[in-house]
Amino acid sequence: MRTPIIAGNWKLFKTSSEALELVTGLMPLVKDTKGVEIVVAPVFTVLSRVRDALAGSNVRLSAQDCYWEEEGAFTGEVSPKMLLDAGCSHAIIGHSERRQFFGETDATVNRKIKAAIAAGLTVLFCIGETLAERESGRTFDVLKRQVAGGLEGISEADLAKLVIAYEPVWAIGTGKTASDEQAQEAHAFIRQEVATLYGQATATAMRILYGGSVKPENIRGLIAQPDIDGALVGGASLKADSFAAIVNGTVQ
Repeated sequence: MRTPIIAGNWKLFKTSSEALELVTGLMPLVKDTKGVEIVVAPVFTVLSRVRDALAGSNVRLSAQDCYWEEEGAFTGEVSPKMLLDAGCSHAIIGHSERRQFFGETDATVNRKIKAAIAAGLTVLFCIGETLAERESGRTFDVLKRQVAGGLEGISEADLAKLVIAYEPVWAIGTGKTASDEQAQEAHAFIRQEVATLYGQATATAMRILYGGSVKPENIRGLIAQPDIDGALVGGASLKADSFAAIVNGTVQ
């Protein structure tokens, strides 16, 4: 059985006081929830304060990105070692917004994944097609390229520290959600690609999340699909009640 994960990507929201208010409101709503891993991903500047607030809870901490070097003359970057020091157990890598706005490629995503895993972080590795790519029938070509490029040179053993998050770019922040069937089709394809690269047993164990306008109203239909193992949640993770409803809807 694959344990579901619900991860909240806060993106560029929440000052320190707002972040603390959010997790303080969230923790009581999910403290008794079993059978699901709960992760929140605030901005870098509030990680250590959120870590302190989450101490002793069942909510884990993720960064939204990381760099591939431990230290050096890389102004503005944050290393995996520094994320661990700030209390992170996870890091989101390859999010479509990083690819779209900050020039990330399959090659740079791959370097970040390797560095994060080597440091001991669990990676939430994001892939997904744009609307133009889906409408032109290239969805599977894009996913195949992103999986192969992102995982190049990564050992089968290291995949135990990696979770794939499928996020159709056309559904992120738009209010549009892939249908349960569309999401399942993409997840099944991704799992088959992992099987081709690493074998069926590894693919069967791999957790694959869905992201793209996930809400309390649609989580149960998504999680009921055989190849969907949770969600990477954007806007709905910015409010304690809606995020908790998604978490609890995963196991009810």
